[in-house]
Amino acid sequence: MFIELEPIFNNIGAQKPFSYSFVLDDCEIREPAKVSGVVENRAGVVTLTADTVLEYETVCDRCLKPLSLKLQKQFTHTLVSALNDEDNDDFILVEDMHFDLDELLREDILLNIPTKELCTPDCKGLCPMCGADLNVAACSCKPPVDPRLAVLQSLLDNE
Repeated sequence: MFIELEPIFNNIGAQKPFSYSFVLDDCEIREPAKVSGVVENRAGVVTLTADTVLEYETVCDRCLKPLSLKLQKQFTHTLVSALNDEDNDDFILVEDMHFDLDELLREDILLNIPTKELCTPDCKGLCPMCGADLNVAACSCKPPVDPRLAVLQSLLDNE
């Protein structure tokens, strides 16, 4: 979604609310993100505030159970028409007074999605030998012996 920002930058007290949904491109999450917020000019400072809600399906990273998760987050950015310091990441530069919200909010959402999803904090996962779900029952697999210590294991077996 593109927003025309010239009226907001030129008028102190101006506001432009927005509400829409979009799909995160080039991402495994196919559900649309719902976004609502406002761009406003307060005393010459233009801020963008966006409330995002994303409900998505994934799997537990340990036991592969399906999960339905919800990410609900508010993002706030300060928009400027010129920068004194090019390396400043605190402000978003808007040179032509047209702004693409999708690109900025896509980055915000993807950076806030957890990298590890678990069904429960104490999920035991799957047995690496037989694939049994260790949350349901323990398996009877013996842990593998490190090949570097196999000679020592043979000494213990001879006793």
